[in-house]
Amino acid sequence: MTTQKPNPETVSTEALSTEEIVSNELIEDMATANYVETIETVISSLEQDDSAMVSHNDEGYLWKFKYGSVEVFVQLTGSTDEDTFTVWSSVLQLPAKSEAQLMRRLLEMNWSDTFESSFAIVENQIVVVSSRTVAELSPGEISRAVTVVATIADDNDEALQAEFGAS
Repeated sequence: MTTQKPNPETVSTEALSTEEIVSNELIEDMATANYVETIETVISSLEQDDSAMVSHNDEGYLWKFKYGSVEVFVQLTGSTDEDTFTVWSSVLQLPAKSEAQLMRRLLEMNWSDTFESSFAIVENQIVVVSSRTVAELSPGEISRAVTVVATIADDNDEALQAEFGAS
């Protein structure tokens, strides 16, 4: 069996044309616009008291809105496959009473009660979080992640604070 080697005279090493680069940038801009529009539609259906705010900079978009007794954050870092879509909401400030019991409860809840989200610790806070790459992200996944995080955080924050909150 023989293996053919590429002929250097027939292999093209051309860079993308300016038109192709502009076209790729337009596709990415359209994808970002679609994600932003979907996120804003979901937030507008959930937020209360006209509480939704958005920040946009070179690092992407960050939304904040009030849902029940919690604040929910949604971050979109861009539209490439490697960018991330993250939703989180704080439910309890640390340190807490009976932290060993708290951690056990949260791990048990992560197993059965959090769907595609989970409890985590960020900056001395217990949060409910859902995060994934943007690759093949659908509007339904955006809606579900935002709704799941907001609902689980709102359903659990007061009970966790009452049982484990600092005295």
